[in-house]
Amino acid sequence: MFLFIMTDELLILNASQLVTLKGAARPRVGAEMRDLAILENSAVLIRDGLIVATGATSEVAAQAASQCQTLDAANRVVMPGFVDAHTHAVFAGTREDEYEMRAAGFTYQEIAARGGGIRSTVRKTRAASAAELFDMALPRVRWLLEHGTTTIEAKSGYGLTLDDELKILRVIQSLNRDTPLELVPTFLGAHEIPDEYRRSDDAGQARTAYIDLVISEMLPRVANEHLAEFCDVFCEAHVFNVQESRRILKAAKELGFGLRFHADQLSLGGGSQLAAELQATTADHIEWIDEAGIAALQRAKVIAVLLPGAVFNLGLTKYAPARRLIEAGVGVALATDFNPGSSPTPSMQMALSIACTQMQMTPAEALTAATINAAYSLNRGARLGSLESGKQADVVIFDCADYRQIPYFFGINHALTVIKKGRVVVTQKSLGEKPIENCYTR
Repeated sequence: MFLFIMTDELLILNASQLVTLKGAARPRVGAEMRDLAILENSAVLIRDGLIVATGATSEVAAQAASQCQTLDAANRVVMPGFVDAHTHAVFAGTREDEYEMRAAGFTYQEIAARGGGIRSTVRKTRAASAAELFDMALPRVRWLLEHGTTTIEAKSGYGLTLDDELKILRVIQSLNRDTPLELVPTFLGAHEIPDEYRRSDDAGQARTAYIDLVISEMLPRVANEHLAEFCDVFCEAHVFNVQESRRILKAAKELGFGLRFHADQLSLGGGSQLAAELQATTADHIEWIDEAGIAALQRAKVIAVLLPGAVFNLGLTKYAPARRLIEAGVGVALATDFNPGSSPTPSMQMALSIACTQMQMTPAEALTAATINAAYSLNRGARLGSLESGKQADVVIFDCADYRQIPYFFGINHALTVIKKGRVVVTQKSLGEKPIENCYTR
């Protein structure tokens, strides 16, 4: 059960750096990604869940009511909550056995060929009830919030039947209603070909039958029940090829879904080009993208969602070409890819560290990618991702004096206090003169 510290007005004082990310009302590109619009020795005033003012502490404090609750940041960094734009947070079971197999030299593809990978999680998730999936997800919600993430994109894709995909999406809906975390739902019925469509004398016919199921039954039902905002496809030669992905996503677009792509993750397969052709909102992973794909994303204004945690955890070395993407003017977002197989981490802070060391993103670019650009990738940039008057008050106080320390001291959770819609939902340590108790039971 989650508990909240409620207040109509909250004043956060004495931020060493108030990372506002004020700027153009669109995804930041190129050199814009390095401009965090930082205010030093500043404050932020929150009223009725919205940001009212930012600026010098004395000026902002003068606008606060006499009974306003205060938090003293005590010369720490204050910034927007992370927006994690790619997760698979609702699932049953874990895959530490596969983690051990990879340590012994097995590849992701070899494990999948043995019935592991996504299909392993599908079998466990199908066996779990909606109530069980909800309870399993609650600790993950806690992890995400505790690490400073206040909004996530959450995919289905571990059901691969109509009823099980609906079950997962309804759990996402319940988590959105009953926990402080904000979840943006994505339908990912085209995550893998399920086992029962592989046991056929005519595998090609069975494969087509599953795609028909996704298009003719799953998508219309999800749309009719308003259970997802986006549709995603794992576009890869051995999963859903370009032609199959195009067919699924065109059907989704006709039903009003926004489009997201698992593209060019394990090979150069044309996923990025297809994302541009269909004017998708995002192309995700894109470790194998080429120059033509980068140019196509830039022309179509598709946001590249980069997932360095998956590359790191799979023991691979080919990361997405973040520098080339940024220099080409592509909007870049970062996400954890939180899932039980390839990237079992809820920490956006860790994603930032890997992005800086392995993809040569600067700390400022990484923060932009993990906040305002990620918010725009979920069609929420007008409401989330920066600390500006009128925006939703999703704010985190980090135990650092300089924002660059967040990725620099890696493997440490720097988030002290997390505020969602103006409500304190997590406190790791006491701040200021009036310590605030932990905001949910453990």
